[in-house]
Amino acid sequence: MASPLASRLARDRFFQLGLALVAVVVLAALLAPWLAPHDPYTGDLANAYLASPDGTYLLGTDTQGRDVLSRVLYGARISVAVGLISQTVAVLLGVTLGLVAGYYGRWVDTLVMRLADITLAFPTLLLLIAVAAAVKPSLPVIFLVIGAVGWAAMARIVRSQVLALKHTEFVTAAEALGARGTRILARHLLPNVRAQVIIAATLGIGSAIMAEAALSFVGLGAQPPTPSWGAMVADGRDLLRTAPWVSFAPGIAIGLAVLGFNVVGEVLREVYDPRLKERD
Repeated sequence: MASPLASRLARDRFFQLGLALVAVVVLAALLAPWLAPHDPYTGDLANAYLASPDGTYLLGTDTQGRDVLSRVLYGARISVAVGLISQTVAVLLGVTLGLVAGYYGRWVDTLVMRLADITLAFPTLLLLIAVAAAVKPSLPVIFLVIGAVGWAAMARIVRSQVLALKHTEFVTAAEALGARGTRILARHLLPNVRAQVIIAATLGIGSAIMAEAALSFVGLGAQPPTPSWGAMVADGRDLLRTAPWVSFAPGIAIGLAVLGFNVVGEVLREVYDPRLKERD
């Protein structure tokens, strides 16, 4: 029998829309080798230079004669990967440090929160550019950098939840029975912050996709000829009047992917947070 939460999500049209967009992006990433009609890395420069959309190239070609549709499909793989990997890093760091800071308090809390304050003091994109520029640009490094920068917000969310929970009866009872701190964190506090972590991670995936696109746009993300939505937008920025499809196709893909994850995250936040107004 379906739970009330599952039933409510199944009836929510915004959640269905967001989930459909997410599904399209994920399926495009998984099935790119079979869906892509052409090789995304090489093109027919002699015969297909900036070819407009037609029956052969549904979304046209770029300045290298490469099929834009194929590159958009393969670019979805990078976007999905950066979202999942970076948020895994952010969750591991943020949840661990947030639990420890909220439960143990004192100097541990002070140290973790001051580190979080320092991280959050800089504009996220500026910090990402600074860190990415300091090392050789590569996808693994970008994934780790985006996740490492995103830990602070996650840690603050978890810490605030732990502060509200650590004086509750079930935690006090566990302490009275002699449970160790690590057991209380893992068995009692972590399950009670799981919903907030899922919501923050879902919203964070959209932010990670935007961050990777921004880094690739300025040349600090995926390096040519790897298909990346941000790099594709940058390749077509001087061609908006003559060949707008070069930038429009990956730009629309970025917008739809981010919209999908953000809608899913927002609906989950409204469902789990009783302080927010109930949706009709």
